[in-house]
Amino acid sequence: MSLLASVRPARPAQNPAPSRSPRRRLEPVTAPPARRKPRLAYAIVALAGAMAIGAAQIGLSLAITQDSFLLAGLTSQQHDLDLRTDALQEDLTGLSSPQALASGAASLGMVVAGSPSYLRLSDGAVFGQGTGAGGTSTIDPNGAGAVANALLQAATVQNADDQTADDAAGATQQELPPAITDGLPSPTTR
Repeated sequence: MSLLASVRPARPAQNPAPSRSPRRRLEPVTAPPARRKPRLAYAIVALAGAMAIGAAQIGLSLAITQDSFLLAGLTSQQHDLDLRTDALQEDLTGLSSPQALASGAASLGMVVAGSPSYLRLSDGAVFGQGTGAGGTSTIDPNGAGAVANALLQAATVQNADDQTADDAAGATQQELPPAITDGLPSPTTR
């Protein structure tokens, strides 16, 4: 044989062995495995947070509701005070009118002065044709020439009501509506 024959290529094996991964070796457990964090704690924290948010929302809702009732009460009270202010302003306007002032002065015995007189202080001389207030007044604010004034009549009626209320102990000045005894009131029709 020649040298060539001795250098033949190697034949592949009939059944080559499949490639295997190295086998894992079993080892004895010397320590417990690393412990995972419990998920129950996260669930409890999330549940507590949700409950805190819910409680805060309920508390805010109650506070807002309470404030709205308080605001409605104050608005109603302000409306009542505005109406009373308007009524008192109307009474003041009627009582401060010139006709009311003249009528009040006449009821107190005051008279309208005639023409004015002047006194000079240096020598005490009197100038003018004034006769003094000793006579009767030529102007009668309640006489036939007086113009009817609804504000004055309401004030007169109110003054009489106030005197009656002062006489009766414990009487209220506010007029109450009539009591409803047999159902709701209805208008009279033909």
